[in-house]
Amino acid sequence: MKVHFIGIGGIGLSALARFLNFDGHEVCGSDMKSSLITKALEEEGIEIFTPQDAQNIKDDLDLVIYSAAVTDENPELIEARLKQIRTLSRKEALPIILGDKKNYCVAGAHGKSTTTAILASILQSSALIGAISKDFGSNFRYVNDLIAFEADESDASFLLSNPYCAIVTNAEPEHMEYYHYDYDKFYESYEKFLSLAKKRVVNAEDKDIAKLKIEDAVYLYPSKDIKNLSYTLKDNQPCTRFDLKDLGTFEVWGFGFHMASNASLAILAAHNELDIETIRKNLLNYKGIKKRFDIVQANEKFVVIDDYAHHPTEIEATMKSVELYDNLTNLNKRIVLWQPHKYSRTSDNLEGFKKCFRRCDELIILPIWTIPGEKKIDIDFEKEFASYNPIFADKIITTNGKIELIKDEKIIKTYDEGIFLGVGAGDITYQLRYK
Repeated sequence: MKVHFIGIGGIGLSALARFLNFDGHEVCGSDMKSSLITKALEEEGIEIFTPQDAQNIKDDLDLVIYSAAVTDENPELIEARLKQIRTLSRKEALPIILGDKKNYCVAGAHGKSTTTAILASILQSSALIGAISKDFGSNFRYVNDLIAFEADESDASFLLSNPYCAIVTNAEPEHMEYYHYDYDKFYESYEKFLSLAKKRVVNAEDKDIAKLKIEDAVYLYPSKDIKNLSYTLKDNQPCTRFDLKDLGTFEVWGFGFHMASNASLAILAAHNELDIETIRKNLLNYKGIKKRFDIVQANEKFVVIDDYAHHPTEIEATMKSVELYDNLTNLNKRIVLWQPHKYSRTSDNLEGFKKCFRRCDELIILPIWTIPGEKKIDIDFEKEFASYNPIFADKIITTNGKIELIKDEKIIKTYDEGIFLGVGAGDITYQLRYK
């Protein structure tokens, strides 16, 4: 089958393209501009077109798959439909890609990328993740028909993921605009996802999972089942040790109780496939994922951490990890750079955002990172976050051992000491890295 992907440079769609390519199909794709992802795809033998144009749609294509960001006005999508080539959204294409595989599907508002990456490291399986695993340096790995898959609830596409084992980290309402703010519909989608699977593993102490009707699941009770936590640094990298139920001691990359909880869900799911000693050993393969407590530079007085957290619950968990890191390093200053992500998310969770930074010494706020066509909502950040006395900047410039705040094209402050944490899902990840 010859398949063309529109928007192939996206983190999710690129993983699907890679999987089909390794699965023996002929794959090509396009994006608006070249990127690190599209260059990597080209190195793997996938033909990439930039920018997008109708002439990229050839007559011999069997299928066109397009990302959620692609609109009906996209020239390639229009051309494919005019040529009567089968077109499917990413969501609609999942049954074709995953339909005959043994899928371990991880869902949840928070922690699903991490848990999926941990599970892939334990199982040593194929993987489709919405983030870059440092274990294998990609959002994708092709090994066999056993797959660790990050299942997306944001558009209910997890219902098309054909789960053999469904793992749910939590079910906190998110992306409610898709569900038209109908909470019954939202929770019912999780119930259906779980019911599709032969095996189920869930966090029993999550207040939203407690609202679901679930049968025959393996339940993790983190407060009871996880004991004897300890934290260490290995070459400036965070590490958590913990005991799980009666299964002994495990060690996972990362800091915090939430890391032990995510790892525990992966361990319990993997126990369907592997003995516990193999799981214990393979767990050490996990080295974190890019943009999740990602230590991008470190010296004896200055550490820069990049984290994808863009919801108050996620930021709160990351702040706890920063506190643990601070306790082990005695850097004694915590600076947080926040790039709000989308007007709707910022507005919907404003009260949570106002509380989640309370462990920081300084808060810097960048302009909202939005998406094309999103309706602007007026938010008075100066008033709402007055208790933090925040600094407002337009961008940052990062060099080795130093970060400069830029406002109106002028340097307003420089940092070269302490723990500097950047949180957000926009381009902040690139601003935090130096070349």
